[in-house]
Amino acid sequence: MSRAAPTVVIFSGFFLLGNLIILWGILLPDMAKDLQMSTSISGLFFSLLSMGAIFGAVMGGKYAQRFHFLRLFASLALVETLLLLLFSFITSWQLLLPLIVLVGMTYAVMFTVGHTLIARLFANKRAAMMGLMDFMFSLGTLAAPLWVVVLFWVLDDWRWPLRFIALGLLLLGFYSLYVAKVQPQMASKAEHKGSSLSYVKVLRQPLFLLMFLVMIGYGAAEWGQGNWFVSYAADGIGIETEQARLLLAWFTGGMVLSRLGFALLLRWCSPAQLMLLLASLALSGALLLKLSVGLPQLTAGNVLLGLGIGGLFPLMLATAMDIDSENGPVLSGIASIGTSVGFQFAGLATGVWAQQAGILQAYWLVPLACAWLLLMILLFCRRLTPLTASA
Repeated sequence: MSRAAPTVVIFSGFFLLGNLIILWGILLPDMAKDLQMSTSISGLFFSLLSMGAIFGAVMGGKYAQRFHFLRLFASLALVETLLLLLFSFITSWQLLLPLIVLVGMTYAVMFTVGHTLIARLFANKRAAMMGLMDFMFSLGTLAAPLWVVVLFWVLDDWRWPLRFIALGLLLLGFYSLYVAKVQPQMASKAEHKGSSLSYVKVLRQPLFLLMFLVMIGYGAAEWGQGNWFVSYAADGIGIETEQARLLLAWFTGGMVLSRLGFALLLRWCSPAQLMLLLASLALSGALLLKLSVGLPQLTAGNVLLGLGIGGLFPLMLATAMDIDSENGPVLSGIASIGTSVGFQFAGLATGVWAQQAGILQAYWLVPLACAWLLLMILLFCRRLTPLTASA
């Protein structure tokens, strides 16, 4: 069974999903102005997106193994295409809210399917390949601020970037269907087909419960930064919006480098040591961003935060799957749910806080999330070390 074509499908899909997920933060100022969204409505928007992602991750973790992975991935890509096209034509924020729930659901199931398929295809080098897969996701988040700035020189309308992503997902869906047709054996493992997995059984294990708590902090830090930094820099510090978008690219660039290179560091560090190092970098970067206003300091803070955040998700998930590979879809679902809970909290809390005290104060949520992340990783590593030592 050739692994090349399915890998291209998933990696391309993650690149597009990376573009899509960061677009909401990039386009938020223009969307809010065009649709007359208050700061609280903007926070609710991100909260509903993460609620949809939570539900999608739950369903994907429990039931994805019942289906042919590539056909499911293709169907989801086509559904997301339709949703984004509908999204790009709405003229009222009231219509925007139910659509964003469906966008989040579809995105999360695609995310779970992608992680599960790559983890099974490359069981002997799971951490490295999952790191490369999430590198493609981060490459998408890095590319989005750059091509959106260029696109706005020609088409200064927040709707057009969504239409371009919809076109990419449409092509991906058709290619995935083609690969599924020529490789019909690309399905889930036979022993799981027709059955569903249990979240409760997995979460009863303290290590995986701690992983869930880690991912809450991870989601709040990553998407608090991704969704609110442009607004913080433009409305709080007074930087030009285009300059703020380019500064955000340093954050996503740091994530790209982290996800591309963290597996190399595993030659010299244990997974636990590397997680602690990355979390410490993230907290340092977040504090630098909040306590500085100069462009060099903001650039350095974005890079440090990106380097710290980037490799944590694939490293954490690959480590968990090495311990319990049979529950891979559920572990991926737990990681996605935790990230989405953090995403939801960051969106809602920052929006409400900004409504009351301004975005300059509300941005403190990102350093606080990084502090929580470091604390939970400390507890996770204390549980992990005896398990890896006994193995």
